[in-house]
Amino acid sequence: MLPPSFSPDAITILAPGTVANVVCGFDVLGFALSQPYDTMTMRLTAQRGIIIIINRDDYNLPTEPARNVAGAALLALLKAVPEEVGFEVEIAKGIKPGSGIGSSAASAAGAVVGANHLLGHRFSPAELVEFATYGEEVASGVRHADNIAPAIYGGVTLIRSTTPLDIIPIPAPLLYVTVVHPQIEVKTSDAREILKKEVLLRDAITQWGNVGGLIAGLMKGDYDLIGRSLEDVIIEPVRSILIPCFAAVKAQSLAAGALGGGISGSGPSIFMLSRDEATAHRVAAAMRAIYTGAGIDFHTYVSTINPDGVRILPAAATVPAVAF
Repeated sequence: MLPPSFSPDAITILAPGTVANVVCGFDVLGFALSQPYDTMTMRLTAQRGIIIIINRDDYNLPTEPARNVAGAALLALLKAVPEEVGFEVEIAKGIKPGSGIGSSAASAAGAVVGANHLLGHRFSPAELVEFATYGEEVASGVRHADNIAPAIYGGVTLIRSTTPLDIIPIPAPLLYVTVVHPQIEVKTSDAREILKKEVLLRDAITQWGNVGGLIAGLMKGDYDLIGRSLEDVIIEPVRSILIPCFAAVKAQSLAAGALGGGISGSGPSIFMLSRDEATAHRVAAAMRAIYTGAGIDFHTYVSTINPDGVRILPAAATVPAVAF
């Protein structure tokens, strides 16, 4: 029997995609998207520590909890739960693994937020981020939080420190995000492997200035400062070689009016920020023209920055459709 204070009913969870790194903010900046998202269903069970994972998609991801990002996050959370409970999780991934828009983070964040709801909201957002990073470790070998934090907190987040974990929500003006996902896979672990191990001091100084400028621009609502600060002199020059048509997409997006942008996470997705929806759609058209001409399959999304992060739907709600 479940403790009487716990909900035995199934819940539906929308776990959003995220953009991490945000050009100059490698491993420290991220923001949540309104689409795409994973759809998850969770139930509380009365069997201690048992996690049942059911995949409702075609990606053939592991169902053994320790090898599944949602399962690993829940195993970490259950260590802090004294009651005799477990979870059953169904996952329909709307975010393709290896897309660069936080596929693993969505599943891990959705799982711990859903578990916390079923357990009566006993954990803080920071604690949930800590649990969910164990899922990221399964995916990439590193417990990074720049996708997890915005997925749980919503909006834009700064990871000031990972040891100890220090997450700072950053206020931002209305921004539209255009994302193109060429249908290839770039594994986070592979994208990390090619990075330089040493950085020139002049490049580090430029990068620090851009990170500070980007945060200041977001907090002040200064679109021009945001645009000037969206420059990466350390990571993008190396990782962009893994992404077909990257230079053309960036150049044509800026010509269409985008403030700026770059690689989303470790790629292959590319994101651009715009002041208004009309510009964001012009950017999407430019992206589509490039990949159509190159004969590369792709998906595009136009979104605002999602202020809420992971959402628990009311019992009678229907899952909203995703537009491409």
